[in-house]
Amino acid sequence: MEKLLWCFLVTISFSQAFVHEDMSKQAFVFPEESDTSHVSLEAESKKLLDAFTVCLYFYTDLSTIRDFSIFSYTTTRSTNDILLFWTKGEGYNFAVGGSEVFFRVSEIPEAPTHICGSWESATGIVELWINGKPMVRKSLQKGYTVGTNASIILGQEQDSYGGGFDWRQSLVEDIGNVNMWDFVLSREQINTVYFGRTLSPNVLNWQALRYEKQGSVFVKPELWS
Repeated sequence: MEKLLWCFLVTISFSQAFVHEDMSKQAFVFPEESDTSHVSLEAESKKLLDAFTVCLYFYTDLSTIRDFSIFSYTTTRSTNDILLFWTKGEGYNFAVGGSEVFFRVSEIPEAPTHICGSWESATGIVELWINGKPMVRKSLQKGYTVGTNASIILGQEQDSYGGGFDWRQSLVEDIGNVNMWDFVLSREQINTVYFGRTLSPNVLNWQALRYEKQGSVFVKPELWS
């Protein structure tokens, strides 16, 4: 009985630590390298995923300097159940269920970048859209299902559930407009999102975001409007 009460209190405490607010026209700013600073996001949907699209804006000058994490979605099944990552000299790394593909890009222009990544289990098709334009489709993890009860982190790449951070992979940049759906967005829908219109995200919703900041992270007006 005491153990159950303790678990209940921990759950309530964890839930209360998350802020719930409309982040429209705002961004998270990570001003310095760190192995602790990050933002945890709480998904609206807790179900298994057999498809998804995640879109966001980021703004950094790190692309020719070192690797960094863009979006890290870890479950008890896989530390890289979903990962968007930049690898210096190679480009964008897109992982699902621990398997990965690369989208070759030499560098990221020093300007705000809008990125959308999607995947579907039925075909294994992966799409990456940069500033509203598609890169060549790739394939991985056909038939896979992304796990539930995810630890979703901005600012760090998770090498364990909710942790295992390395400052050499940390984000030093602005990031915002983070939205996620449990289906693959069409070309028209991607462009709707890119041009700033609302498309009712049902996994992560920037206009009704539940998040918790840790360390040196600040909320400031976005720079891409």
